[in-house]
Amino acid sequence: MTTITDLPHAKVTLDAQGVACLTIQTGNHLNILGTPVVADLRTALAQIAQRSEIRVLVLRGTGDKAFVAGANIKEMAGLDRLGAETFISGLRDLCELVRHFPAPVVARIPGWCLGAGLELAMACDLRVAAEGTQFGMPEVKVGIPSVIHATLLPRLISPTHASWMLLSGELVGSEQALSWGLVNECVNLAKLDARIDAITTAFVALAPEAVKQQKRLMRRWEKLPLTDAINDTVGEFGAAFETGEPAHFMGQWIKENQ
Repeated sequence: MTTITDLPHAKVTLDAQGVACLTIQTGNHLNILGTPVVADLRTALAQIAQRSEIRVLVLRGTGDKAFVAGANIKEMAGLDRLGAETFISGLRDLCELVRHFPAPVVARIPGWCLGAGLELAMACDLRVAAEGTQFGMPEVKVGIPSVIHATLLPRLISPTHASWMLLSGELVGSEQALSWGLVNECVNLAKLDARIDAITTAFVALAPEAVKQQKRLMRRWEKLPLTDAINDTVGEFGAAFETGEPAHFMGQWIKENQ
């Protein structure tokens, strides 16, 4: 395991298989997102997005008390309108860097995942939670609406469930989050890292360019009308055959299944 980025609030390690891990470092176990933390995370993501050897990225907080328990309320309490828009724009840009990161991003989620933390988790491609994790969008309880990547919530869990979370600010447990589709899996905390390792190992075995191409397509599908999205994929399918991966991986499959 090699450290490739080491900022005060963001550390990135990379192993020989291409599995990267971005750890949020805030100096507390709740991994609260304030402006300096967000700035370092954005810098780290921008740097490692250029590294083609990264096959999958794990995003995690420090420790097991929380993934991210929200944005910095003490900082937000002193903001005026311009400061608020600047603050939330930084969080938006962070989540967009995650959403458009070239390789799949897996969120490791123990403990608490609230507000900006849930928005950051929803920007990831996969979310694996520990049993007992609490999820919530409690912004209305402190006088602000849930914004930016809270807009993903109705798409993930239905408008009905999203209305409850966004309007009430109430918490949702890990079992309910799983049944609603907010997380992909929920495992015992003692098995969380082993499950994350199994997922990243599975990604490493896949065709890297095909996986990255698939993620780019999924982001485009969010913007295009259905018919346009369908037609757009024809050229992408052809482009895949210019990478050499179909010949290699299909040839391997044929050999193993003769």
